[in-house]
Amino acid sequence: MNYHKFRILNSAYNKRVGRTDVMIEMSRHDLNDSVNDGSIYEENLITHDGELTIEGIKALEEYKVDNAVILAAGAATRFVPLSLEQPKGLYKVKGERIIERQIKQLKAAGINDITLVLGYKKEMFFYLKEKYGVEFIFNDEFNTKNNIHSLYLAREELKNTYICSSDDYFINNPFQKYEYQSFYAGYYEANKTNEMYVQVDGDNKIISMEKGLDKGNILIGHSFWNKAFSNKFLEYAIADREIGVYDNMFWEWLVKDNLEDLPPFYFKPYQSDQIFEFDYFEQLREFDEQYIDSSHSKIMERIKLVFRCDEEDIVDFRNVSEGMTNTSFIFQIDGVDYIYRYPGEGTEKIISRKNEKKSLQIAKKLGIDPTYIYSDTNEGWKVSKLVHSFREPEYSSKEDSSKVIKILRQLHDTKVEVDYGMKPWEDACEMQTLLEKNNPGSFDEFLGLKAKIQKLYQRTKDDSVKKCFCHGDTYKHNWMIKDDGSTLLIDWEYSGMSDPGIDVGYYIVDAMYDFADAKEFIREYLGTDYSEEKEFHFMAYVAIIAYYWFVWALYRESCGATMGESLYNWYKVANKYANYLIE
Repeated sequence: MNYHKFRILNSAYNKRVGRTDVMIEMSRHDLNDSVNDGSIYEENLITHDGELTIEGIKALEEYKVDNAVILAAGAATRFVPLSLEQPKGLYKVKGERIIERQIKQLKAAGINDITLVLGYKKEMFFYLKEKYGVEFIFNDEFNTKNNIHSLYLAREELKNTYICSSDDYFINNPFQKYEYQSFYAGYYEANKTNEMYVQVDGDNKIISMEKGLDKGNILIGHSFWNKAFSNKFLEYAIADREIGVYDNMFWEWLVKDNLEDLPPFYFKPYQSDQIFEFDYFEQLREFDEQYIDSSHSKIMERIKLVFRCDEEDIVDFRNVSEGMTNTSFIFQIDGVDYIYRYPGEGTEKIISRKNEKKSLQIAKKLGIDPTYIYSDTNEGWKVSKLVHSFREPEYSSKEDSSKVIKILRQLHDTKVEVDYGMKPWEDACEMQTLLEKNNPGSFDEFLGLKAKIQKLYQRTKDDSVKKCFCHGDTYKHNWMIKDDGSTLLIDWEYSGMSDPGIDVGYYIVDAMYDFADAKEFIREYLGTDYSEEKEFHFMAYVAIIAYYWFVWALYRESCGATMGESLYNWYKVANKYANYLIE
């Protein structure tokens, strides 16, 4: 069947079932052409008054949409602050949850087989199964792989299938029971965006795809894959499993790179006021005015209370790459940038926010961290002033090392005393207990390393190095060297009365200094207080604090975080320094 005949039959079907909301219409010219060629009547597909016959329905059967897959696994980090509290698809737009609107539109088109691929905060979607009868597939690697992995997990569902995103909002229902060919929806955009642009031929077949052009047809909204397209796409996706080139890419990139070898893929144009995709909170505010005055967000309420402002005064949200412990975003009030810290999962079991607040107040008073504005001791969120013009220290720079050492000496020499503090050996043992509680025996292979660290700890326990007020997390990302030469030290979650070896040692650990560079750093820190006993103490704490962070990383991964290469580096440094000092 050619496309011309399909459009006539499909339009007649939609008329038959009362679909007045479909965004496709048959023109009078189409109808006249079909009458003139006579084939549509000869085949008894349609009556002379335009009614679809039983034969016409049978002719459409091969174009029937089997199902829909809605991708809803991502964390939508650009949609801060709302995405920190719930997945983007669950936010209400004009009183209706985005994903529920999409499910209802699919069902209205006769698409009842609907599968959601879930990851981030997946439990918040569970109510949809009972409410709408949808099915779930779980993507446990949503934070390390992009949506090609979600489609691979849903490979058994890919047939004649709608591929949808949970955050797409359609003014009118774009879905139909029958689709003629594989396509991606979109519209003409006269401005430069970060979306994927396509060039098409006279039949709207996509002939090239390019990211971020100045203007043109952009891909946005839903897509439809026929069986041939689904099968060929999966061939490429499965082949890439061994290599992982597309692990961090959207599925459109795989199509772009293999466009010539895939079955024909078409651009289906809509008006720009029919399809919306809310990548940023500000876009949602523009579309739905209720979000200007109140977003019903706890985070926004907190910021309002701290600054005694209206919600509409809080603007210009920007995501900050997720840290090892927390997630943060930037916002602006009255032209001034601030940063909001959102605590990571599981951190409440290993970090006292009450103690952190005390340390932040002390650090601000000392002038070591003047950025602090407010922190909440119950839920762990924090607001700070954003520092723009700064750089992190270079581990290879002796000048930068001297700046760091100067601040560490200032901090350690202060007479401040508190009743809390990091105990890396004891704390690591407690985290090991938490780890094995969830996964018995998971630590057995590291017991040899633990024994070596315990031996070093016992040798340093009663020497002449005394506890003092420490930071506890002195890797380079917590240092700011400003343009005026001043040096700041931020993020005080692990601070308190501790062994100064944790501050000196962790800078060495993250720099991955060899033994000679480590000793040089320690000797400059000790200055006139140098002794062989103290040098051994601080060298031992390189191993001890590396071990602490290694166990911490194992625990964080058991809570769902991804620690990556850092976990192995901490393990490697702990082993290296422990073996060197013991032997």
